[in-house]
Amino acid sequence: MITIGLTTWSDHPSLIKQQRPVQLTEYAAFFPVVEIDNPFYGLPTKATIANWQSQVPDKFQFILKANREMTKHPADDKLAPPVTDAKRREIFNRYRQMVTPLIKQHQLKTVLFQFPPFFNATTENIEYLQQVRALLPDLPIAVEFRNQTWFDDAIFKVTRNFLQELAMTLVIVDEPQQGANSAPLKLAVTNPNLVMFRLHGQNTKGWANPDKSWRKTRTLYRYDEAELQQFSELITQVKSRAEEVCVIFNNNSGGDAADNALQLQDMLGIKFTGLSQRPPQQLNLF
Repeated sequence: MITIGLTTWSDHPSLIKQQRPVQLTEYAAFFPVVEIDNPFYGLPTKATIANWQSQVPDKFQFILKANREMTKHPADDKLAPPVTDAKRREIFNRYRQMVTPLIKQHQLKTVLFQFPPFFNATTENIEYLQQVRALLPDLPIAVEFRNQTWFDDAIFKVTRNFLQELAMTLVIVDEPQQGANSAPLKLAVTNPNLVMFRLHGQNTKGWANPDKSWRKTRTLYRYDEAELQQFSELITQVKSRAEEVCVIFNNNSGGDAADNALQLQDMLGIKFTGLSQRPPQQLNLF
């Protein structure tokens, strides 16, 4: 099975042919999965989760980012005291409780641990991945590294086998290459339940730009037909090795993700069932 989705649902007005935020019910008429980054910044309440569930079909699924403390990202406030191990365990426990409604309805596709660029392949970080699995023993987990050391020829086989043992999906990433602090696109199936692609685009200048416009330009990229065809071929290579291949487009600084996702769906010749009813398109008479 192949599924395709986008990061967030509101930022894709091309789906509805109107210049306004897209509603979740509208988004769910096009794609069967969405990735949500809200939990990275703060854990949603169960009421928020229930509200999401009320707007989508029963088979719709969510990918939720792990909280920033769970991935050891630095705090925005540089004067904030470091998070203790006990505090981090508490956050893991709260996160597990938060996703319980999704688990009960089989609507949690995976929890995405997107680690920072400085999270490299050290003994300490390998042990931390073991702790993550121990703290979330029964949850689906996907891991996205942004450090080249995990993909070095001398260690990649160890990386792959280790994640297999932990039943974690190693995310296949397409992103600009920025030396040590980036991940190459490397096919690997570490979880027979789920293979996951995350496509960030190839805006090298925007990706590396540290100024205030960074978040608005880093994923400003539109994949062309040849690039999408290459992804189609890669997906075809791995689809027989896992129950599901899920492709998430994150090249959305310019609103290109939705169009690219629909293009790829057409290339693969797949149709999604169990979606919401599509809203009527607004006619443009002038």
